[in-house]
Amino acid sequence: MAARGGSVLEPGWLLSPAGCPYLDSILQKNQRRVFGLLERPVLPPPLAAPTVTYKLFLSGKSGVGKTALVATLAGTPVPPGHHETLGIEATTVYWPAKLRASGRPVIFQLHFWDCGDGALKKFEHLLPELPAQMSRVIGPDEENLVRVVVGTKFDLSPQADVTEGDVVAFEGTWGLPVLRASSGPGAGGGRGGLARVAPLLDALVERLWRRDQIAAGVAPGDEGSPPA
Repeated sequence: MAARGGSVLEPGWLLSPAGCPYLDSILQKNQRRVFGLLERPVLPPPLAAPTVTYKLFLSGKSGVGKTALVATLAGTPVPPGHHETLGIEATTVYWPAKLRASGRPVIFQLHFWDCGDGALKKFEHLLPELPAQMSRVIGPDEENLVRVVVGTKFDLSPQADVTEGDVVAFEGTWGLPVLRASSGPGAGGGRGGLARVAPLLDALVERLWRRDQIAAGVAPGDEGSPPA
């Protein structure tokens, strides 16, 4: 995830005093702002920052917490119970971050596509198990994909079907770290909750930006492993 010698982004910058104006741009009445299709954060001209857009498709079994994960990252209410997602739900999340090399902020526009199992089955894209999912997305024709694995409900680990040992084994087999996410309601909604989701969002945008820098020849890739 990190470039040689350290992260290409400054972790935690958005929650620091220097990041306050950018944090304010994604808040409304001290809560995360829900942006419409044509809306975006507004900043004073001296603080204007480029926007980089990515689309993230969520794949996983029904009930693992895909919809709750997106709600948590977006700062919107987490559904109180499980209901199958109908079709595809698209959610836009803006996340400002600061580049280490240039010292300049960038605003990441993340489009999360949450697809329900019913829609996947209808279009014959059902990926029933994680190994099958990884085999499908890791291949010579998919080198431009950023593959990110998120372990949900880690705050409920005593009740989880997947143990910490399973996670470690998966990381060793596939060479991909598993990002941890909790299932706590309301995480990320206000300034206080942002501290819970900031590390995960920082890690996501780090991977995306790192991939683009490797593709552009600006940053070296890790030998023996695919760009991530």
